[in-house]
Parts: sequence; structure tokens; C-alpha cells
Amino acid sequence: MSKIVILAEDGRSVRYIANLLNLAKSTVHDALRRYQNTGQYTRRPGSGRKRILNERDERFLTLSVLRERSLTSNVLAGRLVAARGTEISSRSVRRVLKENGLTSRKQVQCPLLTPANKTARLRFATEHRNWTIHQWSTVMFSDESRFSLRSPDGRERVWRRVGERFASCCIAPKTPFGGGSVMVWAGISFYGRTELVVIERGSMTADRYIRECLEDHVVPYAPFVGDQFLFMHDNARPHVAQVVTQYLENVEIPRLDWPARSPDLNPIEHLWDTLTKHAKCIRPLPETTQEQRMRLIEKWDQIPQEIIQHLIESMPRRMEAVIRSRGGNTRY
Repeated sequence: MSKIVILAEDGRSVRYIANLLNLAKSTVHDALRRYQNTGQYTRRPGSGRKRILNERDERFLTLSVLRERSLTSNVLAGRLVAARGTEISSRSVRRVLKENGLTSRKQVQCPLLTPANKTARLRFATEHRNWTIHQWSTVMFSDESRFSLRSPDGRERVWRRVGERFASCCIAPKTPFGGGSVMVWAGISFYGRTELVVIERGSMTADRYIRECLEDHVVPYAPFVGDQFLFMHDNARPHVAQVVTQYLENVEIPRLDWPARSPDLNPIEHLWDTLTKHAKCIRPLPETTQEQRMRLIEKWDQIPQEIIQHLIESMPRRMEAVIRSRGGNTRY
């Protein structure tokens, strides 16, 4: 608390010091009184309540939660009593774990990877580890996504006062099936992108995939890249249907073999997130699926190409991340 003493000796008031350092006035008073009585900035040794936990108790809590990450603080407190005979509150458990660098957070949702999936992902990353940005720039990355009309994405935040948790202005109402949704498809590459294709009336099938996506957008785009063009799509059923595979062979569109359950390797996944954010920036939000379609198409065309280039430039880092995780999920 040396800053408090320096400011006080400079003639500053307690209120000024408290506001400047974002402290309570009582904290400033106590620090100045301690300095006047002891001539020290810090608390005297031995002052305050003694800790109930010893080093072995803290190690027990830390190791327990590292072995089983989903344990609650109440369960950990109970296990500590049973194993060590030390009784503490769940709040103390959380404090000890925080001091040891462990805090409770929501679990990240990732695809379930089988050993075969991990092997395929690791093989893919190893084979493409040394690819240059020029090589990645010849790839068109494609994907579908569904945008619900009123389904919250879990990121919305509101400012509220005490007792307003369930006020109408502070809640996100749920509607069946998100109030309707719009399914879209698109392809991106380093130097360009396709139009945003809206899949009208029904779901994606192999026949629709050929007619509405491949024929109208992928085949005309291939000559723009040249002989080195590669087309990437994931292992969704319409994509791997025999009729689709045969069609791509007939039109001489080479495919990039893609490991299953690898959305973290596809840069267009991040672009869907960007599109969602841009579409929700405009108020009022769309009330019908037709308005949602128009909003998505408008915002898709407004996304700067530099964002797409930056995402594709991350491909070497994605390969390294998969190798480090031995084929497991990555932060991407």
C-alpha cells in the first residue's frame, strides 16, 4: 500500500485516494493508520485468522480435482473431511483451488473423437504440415450452416439490477425450433468466395447439393484458381454420396481428403460465427425467415476478404495444433 502513503503525504484526501485506486475508504484509513503505528506498508506478521488448511490438505484438493475435473466444491469439501478430517466450506475450497490456478468454467463443446478419428486427423496434419500459404490458397473450403431466427447463442449479456433476473427486459425467450431457421451453403478461398446459397424448402440432399452448389458455384469457380484447384467438403452424408463422388470425377474437380469430425480444421466455421455477429448487430432483429435470408446474404457480401485470408493463413498453425494434441481437439 505504498501508493496510499505517498498520495497521503502529497496532501491528497482519503476520498481522492480511494477513488483513484478503486478502494474502499475504510481500506485507505486502515492502511494509513497501520503506517502511522508501525511504519510499515504491510500487515504485521501473524495478524488475521490462521489458515485451517495445511500444505497436505491443499495438495489433496488440487490432486483430487486434477484427477476428476467435474467435481463440485461441495463434494471436494466432503472428501477432504473423509480423507483428512479437515472441515472447510465450499467457498474455502474454491479459494484454495483458485490460488493454485484452478477455476470453475463451462466445458467447451467439441466433437467426440474416437481413436480412429484421432489417427486420421493426425495423419492429415502430418501430411499437410509443410504446406505453404500458396498451396492452401488453391483450396476452396465449403460447408453448410443453419441460422435460427430467435435461438440465443449463449453470448447475449444484459445489464440488470438486483431482483431483475426474470424481468422481461433481461430474459431471452425460447421458441420451439428457434422460431424457424435458414440453412445456407458457401465456399471460400484465399482470393474469393462463392455467393451465399440459401437452401430453400427442405434439407440438403445429394441431388440438391449437385444442382444448387456444385454445378452453379464450384465448377465455375475452379478455372479461376487453375489446374491446382482443390475442393474441400466434410463427410456429411450428401457430400459423400456415390452420386456426388461420381459427379466430381466427371467434371474433374479434385477433392481434398478430409478427416471426419474436424470442424476445427475448416476455416469457414469461424466465418459462420462472424456472419452471426454481423447479422445481429443491426436492430431490429428479423421477424421472419425471409428477412433472415436477406440479412444473411447482405452481411455475407459485406465480410472483408481480408478476414477470409487471415483464416486461411491460420492453416499451418491448425496443423501444428493437431500434431501437438496427437489428433485430439484443438482451440480452433
